[in-house]
Amino acid sequence: MSPEYAMHGQFSVKSDAYSFGVLILEIISGKKNSSFYQTGGAADLASYAWKHWRDGTPLEVMDPTLADTYSRNEVIRCIHIGLLCVQEDPASRPTMASVVLMINSYSITLPLPQEPAFFLHSRTDQGSIPSKEFFADKSKSNSVPYSGDEGSITEVYPR
Repeated sequence: MSPEYAMHGQFSVKSDAYSFGVLILEIISGKKNSSFYQTGGAADLASYAWKHWRDGTPLEVMDPTLADTYSRNEVIRCIHIGLLCVQEDPASRPTMASVVLMINSYSITLPLPQEPAFFLHSRTDQGSIPSKEFFADKSKSNSVPYSGDEGSITEVYPR
């Protein structure tokens, strides 16, 4: 789930790009973002991938069960695209049409990714829930209706 949707209830086509980036990182790493845990390091899969990207060891993100069945350049390019998709600022993320071009064409030069957004642990990870003060300034400018406990209200309609 994109940070702007999780924090402010704002959804756009760039939210889809974010989710696709997480999916790419999950496929490459063989790890689920929702239950990601890495001792002594990253709090989430995107941060883990970013750390290895920044340190020049992107292949450390790859699932070891892939062994010798991969193309080094393709894996690195997929990680690069995944990191571009999980940028904190939605305007910095590529559109899905751009992602398709990036995947299909090696002649396109990819921009350098920036550090992805920091994500909060789930209750099962560390038992801490952010205080209302953490969300206070961000929720004031939002026109999304809120319930009494600062959670967004979602109405589900069948298809």
